[in-house]
Amino acid sequence: MSEDIMVQPLNLPSQSFKWHTSWDKTNHSSSKIVSCRNSVQGKVLIADDKGYVCSRHDVLSNGCCNVDSASTNRYHCESCHENGCCSIYEYCISCCLQPEKRVLLQKILGKASETFNILFASITDHFELCLTKCRTSSQSVQHENSYTDPKAKHCYGESPPAVQLGSS
Repeated sequence: MSEDIMVQPLNLPSQSFKWHTSWDKTNHSSSKIVSCRNSVQGKVLIADDKGYVCSRHDVLSNGCCNVDSASTNRYHCESCHENGCCSIYEYCISCCLQPEKRVLLQKILGKASETFNILFASITDHFELCLTKCRTSSQSVQHENSYTDPKAKHCYGESPPAVQLGSS
């Protein structure tokens, strides 16, 4: 028996929702004080709200990844598949923050089910949306206790991870 999910368009107030725009690393050295929010939880990697991902030890005191570090990459989609599912949470966030992903994310928001509408309504910007989308969700799980694709469980795209048939 399948359960029907009611899909309602999500009405985000356009003036309050902030989409990520390309940010120039030269802004880093300007006199304007720059601070970043970041993914916080990673043991090894951190993604910041400018789209950079770096080693935890390359995070500056302002919360931003050090753009001059060799470990820092912007809009890094390593470990991500074409369907928008990635094996590493921080790469998922960085990839999701690409300005070109805006159309896809707007489409996803427009199709949000009533359940997700409540969650997405509290999101105020592109970074928060990517943090939320890339966390594992019920769409990443099968049989309530295993990932559909254990190697790509962090998804920002429309499609849930592909079911991986493996030996148990």
